[in-house]
Amino acid sequence: MPGLRRKTIFITGASRGIGREIALRCAREGANVVIAAKTSEPHARLAGTIHTVAGEVEKAGGKALAVQLDVRREEAVAAAVHRAVERFGGLDALINNASAISLAPTLQTPANRYDLMMAVNVRGTFLCSQACIPHLARAENPHILNISPPLNMSARWFQNHVAYTISKYGMSMCTLGMAAELREQGVAVNSLWPRTTIATAAIEVHFPEAILKASRKPAIMADAACAILKRDSGGATGNFYIDEDVLREEGVSDFGQYAVTPGAALYPDLFLD
Repeated sequence: MPGLRRKTIFITGASRGIGREIALRCAREGANVVIAAKTSEPHARLAGTIHTVAGEVEKAGGKALAVQLDVRREEAVAAAVHRAVERFGGLDALINNASAISLAPTLQTPANRYDLMMAVNVRGTFLCSQACIPHLARAENPHILNISPPLNMSARWFQNHVAYTISKYGMSMCTLGMAAELREQGVAVNSLWPRTTIATAAIEVHFPEAILKASRKPAIMADAACAILKRDSGGATGNFYIDEDVLREEGVSDFGQYAVTPGAALYPDLFLD
């Protein structure tokens, strides 16, 4: 199984939450990590910037490149990818983690919020993939990993937040289509989604505190992502992975280590029956 030492991993939305955790996990494997996110200056309410995470990556044993990036901007995406390739000599993996969320019904979703979710989630995933593919096609074991759910078309996953569901499923449709498109080039394209809610700022803001306490830590997603990136890109493609299932396949049996509140009942994430 190929490792991640000296591999270059480009991660969007990496200044906090799941993206940051994946960055640190890859760094512990000795990877080069491109921290691509909008936050370059400290936020009043949210911890973490591209520069603080870059420092953490270096301390964890990896090499870091902090890049301020709005994934909605085509020219900015192209420039960020160019900087990464110029710095590290190529790309081995892209993690499309950047995401916007608004769990609101139709009448409570203004056009600008709808546009934001479509632009960050779908357009951002498409543009970043498009910019990275030519470089990934030259890598030894290339992967694109989208942090997006299985395509579950049950109406219950649309009825309370149509716009958000469309935007996340748009990311998953990129997985479905690009996996088939890029199979012959050896570029793996997969999705990864958590079995339970994950304790991130999004959960803290959009869900009751009880759900935050019933969540798992971002480390479970990072461990699962790292395991996927090590898999053979020629065979492991077109999958909608669930974090817990990936880790069980890797021999993990102690999931209590990931719980925010050890022993508490866990809250299942959206889109999973």
